[in-house]
Amino acid sequence: MATTNTIKTASVLAFERKLDPSDALFAAGQWADRAQSHTWQPVTLNEKSVRGTISNRLKTKGKEYDAAKLDAEIQNPNLQTVDVAMLPAEADTLKVSFTLRVLGGAGTPSACNSADYQQALQATVNGYVTTHGFAELARRYAANLANGRFLWRNRLGAEQIEVQVARLVDGKPENTWSFDALSLSLRGFDATESANADLNAVAALLAQGLAGQSHVLLQVTAFVRMGPGQEVYPSQELILDKDKAGKSKTLYSVNNVAGMHSQKLGNAIRTIDTWYTGAADNGPIAVEPYGSVTTQGKAYRQPKAKEDFYTLFDNWVTKGQAPALEQQHFVMATLIRGGVFGDADKG
Repeated sequence: MATTNTIKTASVLAFERKLDPSDALFAAGQWADRAQSHTWQPVTLNEKSVRGTISNRLKTKGKEYDAAKLDAEIQNPNLQTVDVAMLPAEADTLKVSFTLRVLGGAGTPSACNSADYQQALQATVNGYVTTHGFAELARRYAANLANGRFLWRNRLGAEQIEVQVARLVDGKPENTWSFDALSLSLRGFDATESANADLNAVAALLAQGLAGQSHVLLQVTAFVRMGPGQEVYPSQELILDKDKAGKSKTLYSVNNVAGMHSQKLGNAIRTIDTWYTGAADNGPIAVEPYGSVTTQGKAYRQPKAKEDFYTLFDNWVTKGQAPALEQQHFVMATLIRGGVFGDADKG
């Protein structure tokens, strides 16, 4: 067996994600009818053609823009066709539902072409699990279910939000826990939430699933009281050729039922990284190898600062240099996220 000093990172190294959400589907109904599933109707998509005005930044190139030319451009119609999703006039609440499958085997690669490396990796992962388990990570994942972070824009401005998390056994709810999402913070995972018995129960269940101790499948349902006829926000499709699509905005749907991508749900659930430099001001970000936040155009875990996943992971596995505990949590959360992490130059 090779020593840790001679271990090289496998050139083929891949991990499957261990938190596997389905797509979310949207339905509409009344807040008072949350317990009556038959009263909820699917939210469908509609097209809307609108005439917009010119509001983009003008390309003056240092010269004063001609006022008459601007007036002439404003008279030209800025016609757009967009998808919209709205609650019916008689419905004041959005229902968002999806399932979440929790898989065991965190840290075990689905592909690895080096037996020595895999042995060192397994020893590293086993050491973490034996010492710390999945309690901290599971508590954070559970918090993001309970606080409704996965609702994204639909969470903003809501009057009330109730999130129900049920464990499914033989296709039926065995236990159900309910949360007032707006009473839980999006900014951190401090000890004030540790007294929430329902949150602790969901976290314990997630930890069991990640440890492979039991089969865990959750049904997550959020009720968002927004107001009659209000607009709701499914995922927006990435359309490379908008001229061919004929729309300037295309929303995601399943059989014309408005929905949210599983990738977007997964991003929200894994928004648990508060271990990077600057987290006190910026708040939690999604677990990504370089701490990438595309909406800010910034990577918070720079290799130069040795805070990126690859630096921490390689030093831990190949050199036996365990990082600080919070960075160990980050590395394990990245393995739970899944991805292809091989080093072709060292194969």
